[in-house]
Amino acid sequence: MNMISAQVAIVSGGSRGLGKAIVEKLILEGWKVATFSRHENGFISQYQNKYPDQFYWYELDLKDPRELSIFIKSVVVRFGGINLLVNNSAVLYQGLFLSTSLEAIDEMVLVNLLGPIKLTRACVRVMAKQKTSGSIINISSVGAIRGYRGTAVYSATKAGLDGFTRSLAGEMGKLNIRVNSIVPGLFDSKLSENVSDINREKIAKRTPLGRYAELKDILNVLSFLISPHGSFITGQSIVVDGGLIC
Repeated sequence: MNMISAQVAIVSGGSRGLGKAIVEKLILEGWKVATFSRHENGFISQYQNKYPDQFYWYELDLKDPRELSIFIKSVVVRFGGINLLVNNSAVLYQGLFLSTSLEAIDEMVLVNLLGPIKLTRACVRVMAKQKTSGSIINISSVGAIRGYRGTAVYSATKAGLDGFTRSLAGEMGKLNIRVNSIVPGLFDSKLSENVSDINREKIAKRTPLGRYAELKDILNVLSFLISPHGSFITGQSIVVDGGLIC
């Protein structure tokens, strides 16, 4: 495989919310970024036109392993390799466990845990052949650490992602591939849009720093982890919640 001329990142679920913010930040920092989602939107169209040499989008459902393999191969053909993977895609069906449908349970497990595991496997196979270091960032949730009513399955998937992070880091170190997870508290996203203003206020009051997370709080941690300053950090789950779960 040829040496990579510029840093190449894959961001799952990069069409909106945190994933979109990650894509924007990496593009501005000079990365070549590949992302996928089930549907194209205005942001995707805009970036395809504005950054044709830096940005690549593929229509993909993370639950489809065949299409996932095709996507990874297309990224390598287009950009030459992969330096960074950010596992950001997630779905949340909030509700009591006994009333959660089997279909919803299957989708959360597939998208939040099995999908990232399969995507990571495909990416590290590429990273292992390169003469450069690699980094994997898994986006977890404080639900993985502290249980919250109505999010049992979602929390289980995120706890699994953190366990995956720690175990994989032990295997990948000899290949110079680092694996970490970021564990955000509540922040504005598609997953949190149903949280009422009253509950947001309660969360802010319970948080030692007096507010819930902003996107920049999470992006700053990601920037640190993928920078030379974070080059000796692996196997860690870094909580970004203003002290909520202290």
